[in-house]
Amino acid sequence: MSSLWRVLLLVVGLSAAGVVWWGANAVERAAGQPLLLTEPLELDVPRGSSLRQVLGRLAAEGRLENPFWLRVWLRVHDRGAHIHAGEYLLGPGTTARELVAMLEAGKVRLHAVTLVEGWTVTQARVALANAPRLRHELGDVAQSELLHALGIDAEPGRNPEGLFFPDTYVFSGATSDRDILVWAYHRLQEVLAEEWEQRAAGLPYETPYEALIMASIIERETGVPSERGDIAGVFVRRLQRGMLLQTDPTIIYGLGDAFDGNLRRSHLRDAANPYNTYIHRGLPPTPIALAGRAAIRAALNPSAGDALFFVARGDGSHHFSSTLREHERAVQEYQVRQRRSDYRSSPAPVQGAK
Repeated sequence: MSSLWRVLLLVVGLSAAGVVWWGANAVERAAGQPLLLTEPLELDVPRGSSLRQVLGRLAAEGRLENPFWLRVWLRVHDRGAHIHAGEYLLGPGTTARELVAMLEAGKVRLHAVTLVEGWTVTQARVALANAPRLRHELGDVAQSELLHALGIDAEPGRNPEGLFFPDTYVFSGATSDRDILVWAYHRLQEVLAEEWEQRAAGLPYETPYEALIMASIIERETGVPSERGDIAGVFVRRLQRGMLLQTDPTIIYGLGDAFDGNLRRSHLRDAANPYNTYIHRGLPPTPIALAGRAAIRAALNPSAGDALFFVARGDGSHHFSSTLREHERAVQEYQVRQRRSDYRSSPAPVQGAK
């Protein structure tokens, strides 16, 4: 082989090596390039999206350079075959490689919504409807159709009141109001089953659902944690003795939108209200609010004692009495003689509750 051919082969070889080297550098530069961002970007990745689609959108918006070489890098390194839907927060300086890693790992931006103890299902649904990061799927689904809409096996028209566990639920942008309520329903079933297994003996409940009804009443009667067991004790003893529960929150729940903030004597005499525990013996037909674990535990493990009555002191706490005479004196003391300007018999309002 002549010297000329040797020189030509060497030149070709060096050129090929140079091209390979240049291509390899272009590929790595593409992966390491920062996205063209001057401020944080909320990137929404819909369900079913591919990484190619996401990168194409960013390139079309002028936020990503050299998408061709980035796609080569993905193929060479076998990356990006599976990504997670959701909402991602990208900051200035985020590289294409870091973006791919975030999408693969599903490091979505998280949000939270809280369902508060003592809320009704209606109030919980309002909170979910007002949560801007949730997908809203339930819309105007009627309360009587809610369980069916959630895919929960229940008899048609069943009242869903109290069947969702009050808690703070963390979610991503791909989550819906339906998802939150399904999670809350199953969480309530878990908590109720756990507490039912640790219940005291001799309680006047035949089912966990009856205990949940009692827990919801406890939740609405007091916002003082230390009183829950005492409130439960009064109501349990009343049930055991065949006495009326005579609790205002059940009547108010039964009145619904007709309640204007003033509980009247006519309301106490209204036998048409199935939640009127001044007329109807035993528990009301359903829970009246969302009950937390502490209220459920109190309903299933009431405090011992002989108190059969209690009256609000006006600051959210209560005076407990074992005889009617003592109770009547307490009523005179706290509701007649010392009526406060800021008097309240129910728990203090929770910020955000309606």
